[in-house]
Amino acid sequence: MDLSRTPLSARPEPATIAAMSILALPLLLAAAAPSGPLPAPSPDRLKATVTTLVGFGTRHTASTTTDPKRGIGAARDWAAAQFKQIARGCNGCITVDRISRPFTGPRAPTGVVVEDVLGIQKGRDPNRVVIVGAHIDSRVSDVMNTTSDAPGANDNASGVALVLEAARLLSRQTFDATIVYAVFSGEEQGLWGAELLADTAKARGWRVSAMLNNDIVGNTIGQGGVKIDDRIRVFSEGIRASEGEVAQQGRRAEGGEDDGPSRALAKAIDGVAKTIPGGLDVMLDRRPDRFGRGGDHEPFLKLGYPAVRFSVAAENWDRQHQDLRTEAGVPYGDTIDGMDFPYLAKVTAINVAAIARLAAAPAAPADVSIAGALSRDTTVKWSAVPGAASYRIRWRRNDAQDWTDTRDVTGTTTVLAQVPVDDNFVGVSALGAHGSESVVTFAGREPRK
Repeated sequence: MDLSRTPLSARPEPATIAAMSILALPLLLAAAAPSGPLPAPSPDRLKATVTTLVGFGTRHTASTTTDPKRGIGAARDWAAAQFKQIARGCNGCITVDRISRPFTGPRAPTGVVVEDVLGIQKGRDPNRVVIVGAHIDSRVSDVMNTTSDAPGANDNASGVALVLEAARLLSRQTFDATIVYAVFSGEEQGLWGAELLADTAKARGWRVSAMLNNDIVGNTIGQGGVKIDDRIRVFSEGIRASEGEVAQQGRRAEGGEDDGPSRALAKAIDGVAKTIPGGLDVMLDRRPDRFGRGGDHEPFLKLGYPAVRFSVAAENWDRQHQDLRTEAGVPYGDTIDGMDFPYLAKVTAINVAAIARLAAAPAAPADVSIAGALSRDTTVKWSAVPGAASYRIRWRRNDAQDWTDTRDVTGTTTVLAQVPVDDNFVGVSALGAHGSESVVTFAGREPRK
Protein backbone atom coordinates (compact mmCIF):
# COMPACT_ATOMS: atom_id res chain seq x y z
CA MET A 1 0.00 0.00 0.00
CA ASP A 2 1.34 3.46 -0.94
CA LEU A 3 0.33 5.76 1.92
CA SER A 4 2.03 8.85 0.54
CA ARG A 5 -1.15 9.98 -1.27
CA THR A 6 -3.68 8.65 1.23
CA PRO A 7 -5.39 11.20 3.52
CA LEU A 8 -4.37 10.88 7.15
CA SER A 9 -7.93 10.16 8.19
CA ALA A 10 -8.10 7.22 5.79
CA ARG A 11 -4.77 5.64 6.67
CA PRO A 12 -4.68 2.37 8.62
CA GLU A 13 -3.71 2.41 12.27
CA PRO A 14 0.01 1.74 12.96
CA ALA A 15 -0.81 -1.67 14.44
CA THR A 16 -2.70 -2.59 11.27
CA ILE A 17 0.22 -1.52 9.11
CA ALA A 18 2.60 -3.56 11.27
CA ALA A 19 0.37 -6.60 10.82
CA MET A 20 0.32 -6.08 7.04
CA SER A 21 4.13 -5.95 7.03
CA ILE A 22 4.34 -9.11 9.13
CA LEU A 23 1.95 -10.97 6.82
CA ALA A 24 3.87 -9.90 3.72
CA LEU A 25 7.34 -10.74 4.99
CA PRO A 26 7.12 -14.54 4.53
CA LEU A 27 6.31 -14.03 0.85
CA LEU A 28 9.39 -11.86 0.42
CA LEU A 29 11.63 -14.31 2.24
CA ALA A 30 10.28 -17.20 0.20
CA ALA A 31 11.46 -15.39 -2.93
CA ALA A 32 14.85 -14.55 -1.43
CA ALA A 33 15.67 -17.98 -0.01
CA PRO A 34 14.58 -21.15 -1.80
CA SER A 35 13.88 -23.23 1.33
CA GLY A 36 10.46 -21.72 2.02
CA PRO A 37 8.95 -18.81 3.94
CA LEU A 38 10.15 -17.67 7.35
CA PRO A 39 8.06 -16.42 10.27
CA ALA A 40 7.94 -12.67 10.80
CA PRO A 41 9.76 -10.84 13.62
CA SER A 42 7.89 -10.83 16.93
CA PRO A 43 7.43 -7.47 18.71
CA ASP A 44 6.76 -9.36 21.95
CA ARG A 45 9.96 -11.36 21.70
CA LEU A 46 11.94 -8.22 20.88
CA LYS A 47 10.48 -6.54 23.96
CA ALA A 48 11.32 -9.56 26.13
CA THR A 49 14.94 -9.43 24.97
CA VAL A 50 15.26 -5.71 25.69
CA THR A 51 13.62 -6.18 29.09
CA THR A 52 16.15 -8.89 29.98
CA LEU A 53 19.10 -6.77 28.89
CA VAL A 54 17.85 -3.75 30.86
CA GLY A 55 17.59 -6.06 33.86
CA PHE A 56 21.37 -6.42 34.03
CA GLY A 57 21.49 -2.91 35.53
CA THR A 58 24.52 -1.61 33.69
CA ARG A 59 26.30 -3.05 30.68
CA HIS A 60 29.21 -0.61 30.76
CA THR A 61 32.20 -2.20 29.05
CA ALA A 62 34.27 -1.87 32.24
CA SER A 63 31.50 -3.05 34.57
CA THR A 64 31.70 -6.31 36.48
CA THR A 65 32.31 -9.53 34.59
CA THR A 66 31.99 -11.82 37.63
CA ASP A 67 28.53 -10.99 38.96
CA PRO A 68 26.08 -13.55 37.51
CA LYS A 69 23.18 -11.10 37.47
CA ARG A 70 24.62 -7.63 36.88
CA GLY A 71 27.09 -6.06 34.47
CA ILE A 72 28.40 -6.69 31.01
CA GLY A 73 29.79 -10.11 31.84
CA ALA A 74 26.36 -11.46 32.77
CA ALA A 75 24.82 -9.79 29.70
CA ARG A 76 27.36 -11.36 27.34
CA ASP A 77 26.92 -14.77 28.96
CA TRP A 78 23.18 -14.44 28.43
CA ALA A 79 23.63 -13.49 24.77
CA ALA A 80 25.88 -16.52 24.23
CA ALA A 81 23.25 -18.71 25.89
CA GLN A 82 20.63 -17.34 23.51
CA PHE A 83 22.71 -18.30 20.48
CA LYS A 84 23.16 -21.78 21.95
CA GLN A 85 19.42 -22.08 22.50
CA ILE A 86 18.76 -21.08 18.90
CA ALA A 87 21.36 -23.61 17.75
CA ARG A 88 19.52 -26.40 19.58
CA GLY A 89 16.45 -25.58 17.51
CA CYS A 90 18.30 -25.94 14.19
CA ASN A 91 20.41 -29.05 14.86
CA GLY A 92 23.51 -27.07 15.75
CA CYS A 93 23.48 -24.80 12.70
CA ILE A 94 24.91 -21.94 14.80
CA THR A 95 28.16 -22.12 16.72
CA VAL A 96 29.15 -19.64 19.41
CA ASP A 97 32.51 -17.92 19.21
CA ARG A 98 33.71 -15.48 21.87
CA ILE A 99 36.65 -13.37 20.78
CA SER A 100 38.45 -10.88 23.01
CA ARG A 101 41.37 -8.48 23.17
CA PRO A 102 42.62 -5.88 25.67
CA PHE A 103 42.23 -2.22 24.69
CA THR A 104 43.52 0.96 26.30
CA GLY A 105 42.40 4.51 25.54
CA PRO A 106 41.14 7.77 27.04
CA ARG A 107 37.89 6.10 28.09
CA ALA A 108 39.70 3.10 29.55
CA PRO A 109 43.08 4.47 30.71
CA THR A 110 43.92 1.37 32.77
CA GLY A 111 42.82 -0.97 30.03
CA VAL A 112 39.82 -3.26 29.57
CA VAL A 113 39.28 -6.61 27.93
CA VAL A 114 36.71 -6.22 25.15
CA GLU A 115 34.80 -9.34 24.20
CA ASP A 116 32.46 -9.97 21.27
CA VAL A 117 29.89 -12.76 21.29
CA LEU A 118 29.37 -14.26 17.85
CA GLY A 119 26.79 -16.66 16.54
CA ILE A 120 28.12 -18.17 13.31
CA GLN A 121 25.71 -19.87 10.92
CA LYS A 122 27.88 -21.60 8.35
CA GLY A 123 26.73 -21.48 4.76
CA ARG A 124 27.79 -23.55 1.81
CA ASP A 125 30.76 -21.20 1.53
CA PRO A 126 32.29 -20.89 5.01
CA ASN A 127 34.53 -17.96 4.04
CA ARG A 128 32.03 -15.63 2.37
CA VAL A 129 30.12 -13.89 5.13
CA VAL A 130 27.27 -11.50 5.78
CA ILE A 131 27.53 -9.82 9.19
CA VAL A 132 24.70 -8.30 11.21
CA GLY A 133 25.80 -6.67 14.44
CA ALA A 134 24.94 -4.42 17.38
CA HIS A 135 26.74 -3.30 20.51
CA ILE A 136 25.60 -4.56 23.89
CA ASP A 137 27.42 -2.06 26.13
CA SER A 138 25.64 0.94 27.69
CA ARG A 139 26.57 4.09 29.60
CA VAL A 140 25.22 7.07 31.55
CA SER A 141 26.19 10.77 31.40
CA ASP A 142 29.75 10.13 32.63
CA VAL A 143 31.30 7.59 30.28
CA MET A 144 33.72 6.64 33.07
CA ASN A 145 30.88 5.69 35.45
CA THR A 146 30.93 1.89 35.50
CA THR A 147 28.49 1.24 38.37
CA SER A 148 25.35 3.38 38.03
CA ASP A 149 22.31 1.89 36.35
CA ALA A 150 22.58 2.34 32.59
CA PRO A 151 19.52 0.59 31.09
CA GLY A 152 20.58 1.15 27.48
CA ALA A 153 17.15 0.07 26.25
CA ASN A 154 17.30 1.74 22.85
CA ASP A 155 21.06 2.32 22.83
CA ASN A 156 21.56 -0.46 22.17
CA ALA A 157 19.53 -3.34 23.55
CA SER A 158 17.26 -2.62 20.57
CA GLY A 159 20.04 -3.60 18.17
CA VAL A 160 20.99 -6.70 20.15
CA ALA A 161 17.35 -7.79 20.22
CA LEU A 162 17.23 -7.37 16.44
CA VAL A 163 20.38 -9.48 15.97
CA LEU A 164 19.04 -12.31 18.16
CA GLU A 165 15.66 -12.22 16.43
CA ALA A 166 17.37 -12.34 13.03
CA ALA A 167 19.31 -15.40 14.18
CA ARG A 168 16.10 -17.11 15.32
CA LEU A 169 14.42 -16.53 11.97
CA LEU A 170 17.30 -17.08 9.56
CA SER A 171 18.55 -20.21 11.34
CA ARG A 172 15.56 -21.99 9.78
CA GLN A 173 17.15 -21.68 6.34
CA THR A 174 20.39 -22.80 4.72
CA PHE A 175 22.26 -20.18 2.71
CA ASP A 176 25.20 -20.00 0.34
CA ALA A 177 27.02 -17.44 2.49
CA THR A 178 27.89 -17.76 6.16
CA ILE A 179 25.95 -15.41 8.44
CA VAL A 180 27.73 -13.92 11.45
CA TYR A 181 25.49 -12.54 14.20
CA ALA A 182 27.69 -10.18 16.22
CA VAL A 183 27.17 -8.72 19.70
CA PHE A 184 29.89 -6.12 20.25
CA SER A 185 31.36 -4.60 23.41
CA GLY A 186 33.38 -1.42 23.73
CA GLU A 187 31.37 0.75 21.32
CA GLU A 188 31.07 3.61 23.79
CA GLN A 189 34.82 3.49 24.46
CA GLY A 190 35.91 3.76 20.83
CA LEU A 191 34.23 1.17 18.56
CA TRP A 192 36.64 -1.40 19.98
CA GLY A 193 34.45 -4.47 19.63
CA ALA A 194 33.79 -3.70 15.99
CA GLU A 195 37.50 -3.12 15.42
CA LEU A 196 38.16 -6.52 16.99
CA LEU A 197 35.71 -8.29 14.68
CA ALA A 198 36.89 -6.43 11.58
CA ASP A 199 40.48 -7.43 12.35
CA THR A 200 39.32 -11.00 13.02
CA ALA A 201 37.51 -11.11 9.67
CA LYS A 202 40.68 -10.04 7.90
CA ALA A 203 42.85 -12.50 9.83
CA ARG A 204 40.50 -15.39 9.07
CA GLY A 205 40.33 -14.53 5.39
CA TRP A 206 36.60 -13.85 5.38
CA ARG A 207 35.20 -12.35 2.20
CA VAL A 208 32.67 -9.94 3.65
CA SER A 209 29.75 -9.33 1.28
CA ALA A 210 27.98 -6.99 3.71
CA MET A 211 28.04 -5.70 7.26
CA LEU A 212 24.78 -4.37 8.71
CA ASN A 213 25.22 -2.34 11.91
CA ASN A 214 22.07 -1.68 13.94
CA ASP A 215 22.40 1.01 16.60
CA ILE A 216 19.45 2.89 18.15
CA VAL A 217 16.70 1.27 16.09
CA GLY A 218 13.73 1.09 18.46
CA ASN A 219 12.09 4.49 19.05
CA THR A 220 9.65 6.61 17.07
CA ILE A 221 9.27 9.61 19.43
CA GLY A 222 12.22 11.94 18.98
CA GLN A 223 13.54 15.06 20.64
CA GLY A 224 10.79 17.53 21.48
CA GLY A 225 8.04 14.96 20.96
CA VAL A 226 8.34 14.69 17.18
CA LYS A 227 7.04 11.33 15.95
CA ILE A 228 8.45 9.61 12.87
CA ASP A 229 7.37 6.01 12.53
CA ASP A 230 7.37 5.50 8.77
CA ARG A 231 11.08 5.35 7.95
CA ILE A 232 14.51 4.16 9.05
CA ARG A 233 17.79 5.83 8.17
CA VAL A 234 20.50 3.77 6.48
CA PHE A 235 23.87 5.53 6.44
CA SER A 236 26.53 4.65 3.86
CA GLU A 237 29.80 6.08 2.65
CA GLY A 238 30.29 7.26 -0.94
CA ILE A 239 34.03 7.70 -1.43
CA ARG A 240 35.54 4.71 0.34
CA ALA A 241 37.52 5.16 3.56
CA SER A 242 39.80 2.33 2.44
CA GLU A 243 40.77 3.91 -0.87
CA GLY A 244 44.07 5.69 -1.33
CA GLU A 245 44.48 8.91 -3.26
CA VAL A 246 44.98 7.21 -6.62
CA ALA A 247 41.86 5.07 -6.23
CA GLN A 248 39.81 8.07 -5.12
CA GLN A 249 40.98 10.05 -8.14
CA GLY A 250 39.97 7.14 -10.34
CA ARG A 251 36.49 6.97 -8.78
CA ARG A 252 36.15 10.72 -9.26
CA ALA A 253 37.13 10.41 -12.93
CA GLU A 254 34.62 7.58 -13.46
CA GLY A 255 31.78 9.37 -11.64
CA GLY A 256 31.34 6.55 -9.16
CA GLU A 257 31.03 8.59 -5.98
CA ASP A 258 27.46 7.39 -5.40
CA ASP A 259 28.06 3.75 -6.34
CA GLY A 260 30.79 2.42 -4.06
CA PRO A 261 30.21 -0.98 -2.40
CA SER A 262 28.62 0.45 0.75
CA ARG A 263 26.36 2.83 -1.12
CA ALA A 264 25.38 -0.04 -3.44
CA LEU A 265 24.59 -2.12 -0.34
CA ALA A 266 22.38 0.66 1.02
CA LYS A 267 20.55 0.88 -2.31
CA ALA A 268 20.00 -2.88 -2.27
CA ILE A 269 18.53 -2.64 1.23
CA ASP A 270 16.26 0.16 0.04
CA GLY A 271 15.08 -2.05 -2.80
CA VAL A 272 14.31 -4.88 -0.38
CA ALA A 273 12.36 -2.55 1.92
CA LYS A 274 10.18 -1.36 -0.94
CA THR A 275 8.91 -4.91 -1.48
CA ILE A 276 7.48 -5.15 2.06
CA PRO A 277 3.90 -3.75 1.98
CA GLY A 278 3.14 -1.58 4.97
CA GLY A 279 6.78 -1.56 5.99
CA LEU A 280 9.23 1.28 6.45
CA ASP A 281 10.74 3.64 3.94
CA VAL A 282 14.54 3.42 3.88
CA MET A 283 16.03 6.89 3.90
CA LEU A 284 19.34 6.64 2.08
CA ASP A 285 21.44 8.95 4.22
CA ARG A 286 24.38 9.75 1.99
CA ARG A 287 27.10 10.07 4.62
CA PRO A 288 28.95 7.40 6.63
CA ASP A 289 27.04 8.19 9.86
CA ARG A 290 25.21 10.97 11.65
CA PHE A 291 26.93 14.33 11.32
CA GLY A 292 30.21 14.30 13.24
CA ARG A 293 29.44 10.93 14.88
CA GLY A 294 30.37 7.30 14.31
CA GLY A 295 29.34 3.69 14.74
CA ASP A 296 30.44 0.07 14.66
CA HIS A 297 30.37 -0.19 10.88
CA GLU A 298 33.30 2.20 10.52
CA PRO A 299 36.13 -0.24 11.39
CA PHE A 300 34.80 -2.46 8.60
CA LEU A 301 34.82 0.45 6.16
CA LYS A 302 38.46 1.15 6.99
CA LEU A 303 39.34 -2.38 5.91
CA GLY A 304 37.38 -2.07 2.67
CA TYR A 305 34.31 -4.12 3.62
CA PRO A 306 30.84 -2.94 2.48
CA ALA A 307 29.07 -1.71 5.63
CA VAL A 308 26.08 0.44 6.58
CA ARG A 309 24.37 1.69 9.71
CA PHE A 310 20.66 1.48 10.55
CA SER A 311 19.36 4.14 12.94
CA VAL A 312 15.96 5.63 13.76
CA ALA A 313 14.62 8.63 11.89
CA ALA A 314 14.16 10.77 15.03
CA GLU A 315 16.65 10.44 17.86
CA ASN A 316 15.76 11.51 21.39
CA TRP A 317 18.96 12.81 22.97
CA ASP A 318 17.31 13.16 26.38
CA ARG A 319 17.23 9.36 26.41
CA GLN A 320 20.79 8.79 25.21
CA HIS A 321 23.85 8.68 27.50
CA GLN A 322 21.92 10.17 30.42
CA ASP A 323 21.77 9.59 34.16
CA LEU A 324 18.31 8.39 35.20
CA ARG A 325 16.39 11.44 36.47
CA THR A 326 13.47 13.80 35.87
CA GLU A 327 14.01 17.53 35.51
CA ALA A 328 11.18 20.03 35.01
CA GLY A 329 8.88 17.15 34.20
CA VAL A 330 11.20 15.83 31.49
CA PRO A 331 12.41 12.22 31.93
CA TYR A 332 16.05 11.52 31.17
CA GLY A 333 17.59 8.11 30.63
CA ASP A 334 17.42 5.27 28.14
CA THR A 335 14.48 3.33 29.56
CA ILE A 336 12.21 0.83 27.89
CA ASP A 337 9.13 3.05 27.99
CA GLY A 338 10.67 5.19 25.25
CA MET A 339 10.59 2.36 22.71
CA ASP A 340 8.17 1.26 19.98
CA PHE A 341 8.38 -2.51 19.47
CA PRO A 342 6.13 -2.84 16.39
CA TYR A 343 8.49 -0.31 14.77
CA LEU A 344 11.53 -2.32 15.88
CA ALA A 345 9.90 -5.41 14.34
CA LYS A 346 9.68 -3.58 11.02
CA VAL A 347 13.36 -2.62 11.17
CA THR A 348 14.16 -6.25 11.98
CA ALA A 349 12.08 -7.38 9.01
CA ILE A 350 14.16 -5.25 6.64
CA ASN A 351 17.40 -6.63 8.08
CA VAL A 352 16.18 -10.22 7.85
CA ALA A 353 14.97 -9.84 4.27
CA ALA A 354 18.18 -8.11 3.18
CA ILE A 355 20.38 -10.75 4.82
CA ALA A 356 18.30 -13.53 3.27
CA ARG A 357 18.73 -12.03 -0.18
CA LEU A 358 22.45 -11.40 0.13
CA ALA A 359 23.27 -14.72 1.78
CA ALA A 360 21.26 -16.66 -0.83
CA ALA A 361 22.91 -14.83 -3.73
CA PRO A 362 26.42 -15.28 -5.11
CA ALA A 363 29.12 -12.77 -4.28
CA ALA A 364 29.13 -9.46 -6.14
CA PRO A 365 31.19 -9.52 -9.36
CA ALA A 366 34.75 -8.25 -9.23
CA ASP A 367 36.78 -6.36 -11.80
CA VAL A 368 33.79 -4.91 -13.64
CA SER A 369 34.94 -2.59 -16.40
CA ILE A 370 33.53 -0.66 -19.33
CA ALA A 371 35.03 0.56 -22.58
CA GLY A 372 33.66 2.51 -25.50
CA ALA A 373 35.36 5.85 -25.88
CA LEU A 374 34.56 7.44 -29.26
CA SER A 375 31.71 4.96 -29.76
CA ARG A 376 27.91 4.81 -29.40
CA ASP A 377 28.25 1.34 -27.81
CA THR A 378 29.57 0.32 -24.40
CA THR A 379 31.43 -2.96 -23.82
CA VAL A 380 31.06 -4.40 -20.31
CA LYS A 381 33.39 -7.06 -18.87
CA TRP A 382 33.75 -8.73 -15.47
CA SER A 383 35.24 -11.75 -13.75
CA ALA A 384 33.16 -14.91 -13.37
CA VAL A 385 31.60 -15.41 -9.93
CA PRO A 386 31.53 -18.91 -8.39
CA GLY A 387 27.95 -20.15 -8.09
CA ALA A 388 26.46 -17.51 -10.38
CA ALA A 389 23.82 -18.83 -12.78
CA SER A 390 23.70 -15.55 -14.71
CA TYR A 391 24.42 -11.85 -14.41
CA ARG A 392 22.35 -8.70 -14.50
CA ILE A 393 23.67 -5.66 -16.32
CA ARG A 394 22.23 -2.42 -14.97
CA TRP A 395 22.63 1.03 -16.41
CA ARG A 396 21.25 4.55 -16.14
CA ARG A 397 21.88 7.97 -17.58
CA ASN A 398 24.46 9.98 -15.70
CA ASP A 399 21.81 12.40 -14.45
CA ALA A 400 19.84 9.65 -12.63
CA GLN A 401 20.46 8.20 -9.16
CA ASP A 402 18.70 4.85 -9.61
CA TRP A 403 19.26 2.13 -12.18
CA THR A 404 16.67 2.36 -14.96
CA ASP A 405 17.57 -0.40 -17.43
CA THR A 406 18.60 -4.05 -17.09
CA ARG A 407 19.71 -6.99 -19.20
CA ASP A 408 20.32 -10.54 -17.97
CA VAL A 409 23.16 -12.50 -19.57
CA THR A 410 25.04 -15.74 -18.94
CA GLY A 411 28.53 -14.78 -20.10
CA THR A 412 31.06 -12.36 -18.65
CA THR A 413 31.07 -9.78 -21.40
CA THR A 414 28.36 -7.96 -23.31
CA VAL A 415 27.88 -4.96 -25.57
CA LEU A 416 25.22 -2.36 -24.84
CA ALA A 417 24.37 -0.99 -28.26
CA GLN A 418 23.48 2.69 -28.46
CA VAL A 419 24.35 3.21 -24.79
CA PRO A 420 27.19 5.75 -25.00
CA VAL A 421 29.80 5.34 -22.26
CA ASP A 422 30.07 9.12 -21.90
CA ASP A 423 26.47 9.50 -20.81
CA ASN A 424 25.67 6.33 -18.85
CA PHE A 425 26.72 4.59 -15.65
CA VAL A 426 26.87 0.79 -15.71
CA GLY A 427 26.93 -1.90 -13.01
CA VAL A 428 26.78 -5.69 -12.83
CA SER A 429 25.27 -8.05 -10.24
CA ALA A 430 25.41 -11.84 -9.96
CA LEU A 431 22.26 -13.98 -9.91
CA GLY A 432 21.85 -17.31 -8.19
CA ALA A 433 19.93 -20.25 -9.58
CA HIS A 434 16.80 -19.18 -7.70
CA GLY A 435 17.09 -15.54 -8.78
CA SER A 436 18.70 -14.06 -5.65
CA GLU A 437 20.72 -11.02 -6.66
CA SER A 438 24.01 -9.80 -5.25
CA VAL A 439 24.89 -6.19 -4.63
CA VAL A 440 25.67 -4.29 -7.83
CA THR A 441 29.32 -3.64 -8.65
CA PHE A 442 29.95 -0.31 -10.38
CA ALA A 443 31.83 -0.53 -13.67
CA GLY A 444 35.03 1.48 -13.95
CA ARG A 445 37.52 1.98 -16.70
CA GLU A 446 39.12 -1.07 -18.27
CA PRO A 447 42.65 -1.47 -16.83
CA ARG A 448 45.40 -0.25 -19.09
CA LYS A 449 47.63 -2.97 -20.52
